[in-house]
Amino acid sequence: MYDVAVIGSGIVGAFIARELSKYNVSIAIVEKNSDVSNGTTGSNCCNIYEPFRQPVGSLNQKLLIRGNEIYDEICEELEVPFKRMGSLTVGFDEEDREKIENMHAKAVKSNAPGVRIVNREEIAELEPNIDSKFEFGFYSPNCGCLWPFQMVVALVENAMDNGAELFLNSEVEDIKKLDKGFKVIAKNNTIEAKCIINCAGLYADKINNSLVENSKFNIIPKKAQFIVFNENIGPMFKHLVNRCPKEGDRGLNILPTVGGNIMMGPVFESASDKESFETSADKIEILKKKMSRLSDKIPFDNIIRCFSGLNGKEESGKVILGESEKVKGFINAASVDQGITCAPAIAEMIAGMVKHVFERDYEAITQKTDFNPKRRKIYRFKELNDNEKEELIKKDSKYGRVICRCEMITEGEIVDAIHRNCGATTVKGVKNRTKALMGECQGSFCEPKILEILSRELGKSMSEIEYDNKGSYILLNDSLI
Repeated sequence: MYDVAVIGSGIVGAFIARELSKYNVSIAIVEKNSDVSNGTTGSNCCNIYEPFRQPVGSLNQKLLIRGNEIYDEICEELEVPFKRMGSLTVGFDEEDREKIENMHAKAVKSNAPGVRIVNREEIAELEPNIDSKFEFGFYSPNCGCLWPFQMVVALVENAMDNGAELFLNSEVEDIKKLDKGFKVIAKNNTIEAKCIINCAGLYADKINNSLVENSKFNIIPKKAQFIVFNENIGPMFKHLVNRCPKEGDRGLNILPTVGGNIMMGPVFESASDKESFETSADKIEILKKKMSRLSDKIPFDNIIRCFSGLNGKEESGKVILGESEKVKGFINAASVDQGITCAPAIAEMIAGMVKHVFERDYEAITQKTDFNPKRRKIYRFKELNDNEKEELIKKDSKYGRVICRCEMITEGEIVDAIHRNCGATTVKGVKNRTKALMGECQGSFCEPKILEILSRELGKSMSEIEYDNKGSYILLNDSLI
């Protein structure tokens, strides 16, 4: 029997698993998909938000404050690319001016450092390509960005380095309450644990409602669609830029990424179901039209990808964090606004709850003396200088073979991503860990080579390699090679 089962390996589940791996507890991470970060986290925007975006003194704001401030340290420990590019909200009429002044007042009340109201000249200095009709704005230096899936992979890998176990392709079908603890019945696995943490995202309601009779809830999905530009327009915008929200324009942003691309969006719509990831031409055209109001210089002919993500909230909008009153030892972590930013703070909170469960029902848990907060060195060939590249190739010649020309990703990086804890087993898994297939050609050149490397390193035939989740085979049989 494990001490703790964490159901779901999105950003919240990953942070919780890593936080608990600091203690002398056995941890099972149970994930329904073929890889971690394959739900809401993996197909969402990359912002680390400022805390003034929530009501002053609210739980969400407290989580944002703590979450935002933790990211620098954690990303340094785990070698996850992270930058604070700051945010700029712009406006042009009296309604906008009032909103910007209110944002500034809330930020000051929240003790947000470095915030200020800026005029037209300062906007032009910060973002020269923003339309000149915007007369004033609100600037905050504390907004950050990262690739969420790289963060999740790093967290789960580090948790596994410290003893956690990962069970993929293990969709939870039922949970039974035992005299002491729980039995989690999943596809391919049955896992017993003293404590369960429900981080199943869009499906957190299903997990909760299968066990807790008198405290059910319903998660409502919402779809967000984005567009991604080629890296060559990256220098056009330096900050997260948005306009004061107007009716129907909630959340529209210019989003510089840590990889050098620019993302724009999202445009929201109701989702037909919790697996509705398709994009639509009409919504993308609406998004482009609305983004053109921020700048008429956006080169829409440089779009290389459109994608959608789903996020979900409990139908009444409430945050669901805490141990069930009805089923002791069962803890929910669901329906959180801006969950990527809040996740490290949620993990600290949930770890405190787990300690309380064990003090009350079992034995008190203790911190490890040998916890390792770092993971094995990652080499990003593109970022090395010529001397460093030469030395690395001398150590391993695979780093001298470029597989993804667009992003300059080498065979050595791909092989390393496969053989780590929480390693890649699918084509998309390689993409999420290395950025291969994310460039201008979107994998037209490198995907067959990646398929070949996965086959060789995993000891499988190429027809057994999946693109993503179970059954997403690329080749029907090896005779097609």
